[in-house]
Amino acid sequence: PGKDGLLHISEIDWKRYEKIEDTGLQEGQQIEVKLIDIDAKTGKFKLSRRALLPKPEGYKEPERRPRPERGERRPR
Repeated sequence: PGKDGLLHISEIDWKRYEKIEDTGLQEGQQIEVKLIDIDAKTGKFKLSRRALLPKPEGYKEPERRPRPERGERRPR
């Protein structure tokens, strides 16, 4: 009670969704989630529904695009 939690769209299912409306979930709907982390700064709960679902057969993690290297910072 009195704590906020975040269920990011990427933690709803193994499938990738562009919009929350595509997930089939409705505001106020109760679903089971797993606590995966607590943000040390804000104390908010990071939640996952995907962690409770079986990984689809043949699932491959999406490749992450490499981040561009950061140059030196300009003096302020």
